[in-house]
Amino acid sequence: MKRFRTVLLGVLPLIWAVGLMLGIPGTALAIEGGEGGSVHVGLIALGAGLAVGLATFGAALGQGRAAAAAMESIGRNPASADRIFTPMIIGLALMEALGLYGLVIAFLLQGKVVG
Repeated sequence: MKRFRTVLLGVLPLIWAVGLMLGIPGTALAIEGGEGGSVHVGLIALGAGLAVGLATFGAALGQGRAAAAAMESIGRNPASADRIFTPMIIGLALMEALGLYGLVIAFLLQGKVVG
């Protein structure tokens, strides 16, 4: 029972996030306007939000797994900490760059919505 509760508490935020992603497109499509492009503005705004969210989610998962693997290997062989640390930091920086690319894409898409 304790394991089921732990799994359920881990899955609830994911279920909530998927529910939000399924509910937001209806809001984006409900935009009223005189021009025919009003729906496209809502979809561009939705795409900008999803770009940031998915890029951040992917980068966070990758960084967590990389750091966990590095800490586990340092725990098994403490003498190799200096050889593991530098490649781990480079890998974390590359993963963070992917999240920042999502942020740049979101800014570019928001420029299309406002402009």
